[in-house]
Amino acid sequence: MTIQHRNFINGGFVDTKAQGIIPVLNPATGAVLSEIPETSPEAVADAIAAAKTAQKGWEAKAPIERAGYLRQISAKIRQNVPALAKTIVAEQGKTMGLAEVEVNFTADYIDYMAEWARRLEGEIVTSDNPNESIFLFRQAIGVVGGILPWNFPFFLIARKLAPALLTGNTIVLKPSEETPNNAAMFMDLLAETDIPKGVVNMVYGRGAVAGAALCENPDVGLLSFTGSVETGSRIMGAAAKNITKVNLELGGKAPAIVLKDADLDLAAEAIVASRVINSGQVCNCAERVYVEASVEDEFVAKLSQKMSEQKFGNPAEDFSVAYGPMINKAGLDKVAGMVNRAKAAGASVVTGGEVADLGQGNYFQPTVLTGCAQDSEIMQKEVFGPVLPVNTVKDIDEAITRANDSEFGLTSSIYTRDINSAMQACRELKFGETYINRNNFEAMQGYHAGVRKSGIGGADGKHGLYEFTQTHMVYIQS
Repeated sequence: MTIQHRNFINGGFVDTKAQGIIPVLNPATGAVLSEIPETSPEAVADAIAAAKTAQKGWEAKAPIERAGYLRQISAKIRQNVPALAKTIVAEQGKTMGLAEVEVNFTADYIDYMAEWARRLEGEIVTSDNPNESIFLFRQAIGVVGGILPWNFPFFLIARKLAPALLTGNTIVLKPSEETPNNAAMFMDLLAETDIPKGVVNMVYGRGAVAGAALCENPDVGLLSFTGSVETGSRIMGAAAKNITKVNLELGGKAPAIVLKDADLDLAAEAIVASRVINSGQVCNCAERVYVEASVEDEFVAKLSQKMSEQKFGNPAEDFSVAYGPMINKAGLDKVAGMVNRAKAAGASVVTGGEVADLGQGNYFQPTVLTGCAQDSEIMQKEVFGPVLPVNTVKDIDEAITRANDSEFGLTSSIYTRDINSAMQACRELKFGETYINRNNFEAMQGYHAGVRKSGIGGADGKHGLYEFTQTHMVYIQS
């Protein structure tokens, strides 16, 4: 019998009004794993009402007490790493090793945010008036709507829930309809803690129904979303009616600059690792390469060799694969279409370039393309697959100019042994993050944020934590 997940509202699992049933598929096999409800707007409103009712009492607790509940959650996660990782592999298609990293990192992240309980700070501002004090307090916003993606579905629960709860907010989560099973397991574990009812709620469904109901409700004070630019734009439109604050992490088209003085082996290794992780379905990993002409042939040879060596397949059956399937057929078709149009426009395939027929599942070959024009689709639009388009430049100035020539601005990277070149990149690359001589992965104590169409606001560290607060200025005349 197929597992049917239920919404979690006001401290319990409930059978709520639904507008249909959504099957959840294994992207490696096509098998049905479970079913979720297409939650009705009325049921979403019930979850928001529960969160609103619980919020005042939750905010009244001391931050250190709220942190204690977070630590209960992280402890439950650590006790269930293998089961959680197995669930993520089945529904999302990432490798077992990466799934285990995601689960452990999620627990670490929750603990990290809990540590901020004694570090939340306001400010004292000097007044122009005698005998007056000015204080800035950081306070909770209220109810947070957390809309999750499918590519790192478990970690993104923590990225939204942990800072929201620590700062006194309550939350309504909506996982992606592609990957709800790990979220259901999370709620099973949360139900075993002592967290007060209504503080955390979860509803299932598609963005057009459950997501829209969450975005349009005036009792939601902050919408935190990770996903595509197109969906982020729709969320902004829905939020505008109520002037709801939004925090958006959207797409990326991360440039990787390889200069002639770079360690080419290091660059090739890091860029390939960045591109094939999670089947290339990562917004902050390398999406386009700019290499100086004098080392183009040597570097492309190294890059293509490493890419061609990447083994792919069903990660549940073969733990040695570097990556698994695309999330769905639509994702596979998108990647294939972009590569085919690039070839038609004159790009050359050095390795890969085709859909991989393994009998079942959504797989694309690890691919390197050269001769990709700067204004081409493959260099300008997010591929979100195991594909690396390469563009040749004459020097660092041209590389930086072309890197910045993008509607996206999430992450970037540069490979060089020259400190002056590295510092020039720091000054001139217009991205939220720049990685120098390393792969494209951020730290939880940093600040993960983009510019242009890559988003509004950010996550992680002190600055990400304060995204979940609003300021209250107090003037006291004595």
